[in-house]
Amino acid sequence: MFKKILIANRGEIACRVIKTARRMGIATVAVYSDADARAPFVRMADEAVHIGPSPASESYLIADRIIEACKATGAEAVHPGYGFLSERTSFAEALAKENIAFIGPPVNAIAAMGDKIESKKLAKEAGVNVVPGFVGEIRDTEHAVEISNEIGYPVMMKASAGGGGKGMRLAYDEKDVREGFESVKREGLNSFGDDRVFIEKFILNPRHIEIQILGDQHGNILYLNERECSIQRRHQKVVEEAPSPFVTEKMRKAMGEQCVALSKAVGYYSAGTVELIVSGADPTGESFYFLEMNTRLQVEHPVTEAITGIDLVEQMIRVAAGEKLELTQDDIKIDGWAIENRVYAEDPYRGFLPSTGRLTRYKPPVPGWTDDGAENGRRGVDGVRVDDGVYDGGEVSIFYDPMIAKLITWGRTRDEAADLQVAALDRFELEGLGHNIDFVSAIMQHPRFRSGELTTGFIAEEYPEGFHGAPADEAVTRALAAIAGFMASAEADRARRVDGQLGDRLDPPARWQVTIGDASHKVKLGRKHIKVDGEKVDIALEYTPGDRLVVAEIDGSELAVKVAKTRTGWRMTTRGAIHDVRVLPWHVAPLSAHMIEKVPPDLSKFLICPMPGLLVALHVGAGDKVEAGQPLATVEAMKMENILRAEKTGVVKSVNAAQGDSLAVDAVILELE
Repeated sequence: MFKKILIANRGEIACRVIKTARRMGIATVAVYSDADARAPFVRMADEAVHIGPSPASESYLIADRIIEACKATGAEAVHPGYGFLSERTSFAEALAKENIAFIGPPVNAIAAMGDKIESKKLAKEAGVNVVPGFVGEIRDTEHAVEISNEIGYPVMMKASAGGGGKGMRLAYDEKDVREGFESVKREGLNSFGDDRVFIEKFILNPRHIEIQILGDQHGNILYLNERECSIQRRHQKVVEEAPSPFVTEKMRKAMGEQCVALSKAVGYYSAGTVELIVSGADPTGESFYFLEMNTRLQVEHPVTEAITGIDLVEQMIRVAAGEKLELTQDDIKIDGWAIENRVYAEDPYRGFLPSTGRLTRYKPPVPGWTDDGAENGRRGVDGVRVDDGVYDGGEVSIFYDPMIAKLITWGRTRDEAADLQVAALDRFELEGLGHNIDFVSAIMQHPRFRSGELTTGFIAEEYPEGFHGAPADEAVTRALAAIAGFMASAEADRARRVDGQLGDRLDPPARWQVTIGDASHKVKLGRKHIKVDGEKVDIALEYTPGDRLVVAEIDGSELAVKVAKTRTGWRMTTRGAIHDVRVLPWHVAPLSAHMIEKVPPDLSKFLICPMPGLLVALHVGAGDKVEAGQPLATVEAMKMENILRAEKTGVVKSVNAAQGDSLAVDAVILELE
């Protein structure tokens, strides 16, 4: 077994690998860029080596610096995590030349499966179903249009070396191909150093199901069941679960055996994932197609660990050291249900725009996951596990992926795991930047999610007008009104105790008008009860002015509410929604009708940068006439390109930014007449 390994990655996956290596008695080496100098994974490792500036292209993607760090520290092996160099054949080959073990699959398997075009050819030759498409070299945009017309719309354009949702565009017509083809090429070149693109038929109502593969260097390959990854946004997974609510035992066996056969055809070993696109309209499960194989550890691996009890990182290390798998296919079971939500630095209330900055508060619902070696320990604390790589006061940088943490829950049933997600998300305190906690909580509560009727179009279909918060039922609204009234009395009670107040026998107000949305509620506090609109609410809670989280017990169930003081009440967040709550004493409330409403200014004539980023393209100039919906500029943020379009018809009056400029959030790019 290795005595020291280097982790060629950052963030939560670096922390994840370090924890398991530590349990195995293996020393660890971290490598870090300028932006990560104070990151948790750097402090956690036994040694740390600085490898360059903040951009990944100048640090984490430079193989020579990783190898130099191995030599300097005496690391015998490298775990690449996911992303960066994890699927780069040249990196694995360079390590082999230096007699440094690569904790991953053999070079020939990475080469065969890592290239989407070549992998489809191999899969087809092996008799595996593949999606109809064009897998040759595409010359230019006109050629892409010609191919797309032949395949039939809709089509998906993908960067050949892409992954993680990068370098992908869905085209419903010729116009979409013309607009998106060059963008896909640029994203592929910028993120992966490869601008080749392939085009394939997009299957309507598809489910994204993947099979976890684990093999050793002695010819043994197993499938560790499936994961359902259908809920995606911009082809980036948001929710993953294991097992899938769609897959039957017969389907699981058919998919698993086919994926094992494909893996054996390329001599695969280590952990890997075969991604399949499955027609949700075919209940037989026979309509599944090979999509791609990820020759690395997946972000969503914890859900597989939770239901199988198998530590995938440990197995990867043991396989790389030449050990034989101690498991057989018959040993692979399914125990319970696991769900993972990715907590991203993006604001769902503003069209999911990337959000960067400092985490002024970061307090997960349970401490970060620790690897104690126990089988059930992979399920976290009482079925709640948090894998993260950030800290309270740390910064989410523009240079890397926007994922902040992964929240994994395990339950005996799917509903139990989903309920645990909702409760844990309510307790997840995260401030300082936009995040998607409310959004994933809303998904967990959504009737369609609970039914298991999922497709990759779930988010687009269920939130066509964007996300505005999960709907709150009457019970939650009444509970919030009661909590707000209680907090208002507690604040007033503290205020009356301040020295120098007029009189010393006044009781704090106990009657409040609480307005949530368009509805107002009369809240009255008695000595042993709270009434909302004349009806008693069975509630127990504690609140001290200044608390940020209030946990109430209502009718025997728990409700956790994050609270932030506002001028006239509180901003209360729970159950996937933000509620601006106004609280006024009964005798003051009628006067609020006389307040003049403030009308916001019209900003529609300005093209405003919605997030910090780089202006990679400016599509118009001063004097140009533009139509509503026309692309005006392209801004790159968090390694993704975002096309900014005109809100209305007009003429460009002035341009305030140039291609290549770094833009701050709300910077004015151009103005229309």
